[in-house]
Amino acid sequence: MIRRAILDDIPALMRIRLAVRENTFNPARVSPADVVWFVEQAPVWVWEEAGAMRGFSAGDPRDGSIWALFVEPGFEGRGIGSALLARACASLAAAGHATATLDTAPGTRAAEFYRRQGWVEGGPDAAGALLFSRAIVTAS
Repeated sequence: MIRRAILDDIPALMRIRLAVRENTFNPARVSPADVVWFVEQAPVWVWEEAGAMRGFSAGDPRDGSIWALFVEPGFEGRGIGSALLARACASLAAAGHATATLDTAPGTRAAEFYRRQGWVEGGPDAAGALLFSRAIVTAS
């Protein structure tokens, strides 16, 4: 089941974020205040299964970027990431964006996932992260 996150979900969001094996957590890029803002404003979408959160996603309505897409290790490859990414993109479209963007580390399963999902690679940024973009349907 996919639902919108609430503030009480933040510990579970962080548990999943800290558990991933690639694109590991960088506290310099994400503060606790950032997480609160996204839960209250973005929205953050969570995948629940058997009473536990197994993944989450969020798009940034301010700039049209995917801010987060993480699936708990052991639950990858089951369509959770695809469903959560679609929900984040729909949120960006509802915010008026026609294109979604994201960045991820090169040589990762995430980079391959985005390519398979139809995202277009635009090359590395100054820090070496791969930049991707994809047209999304703007909600009317």
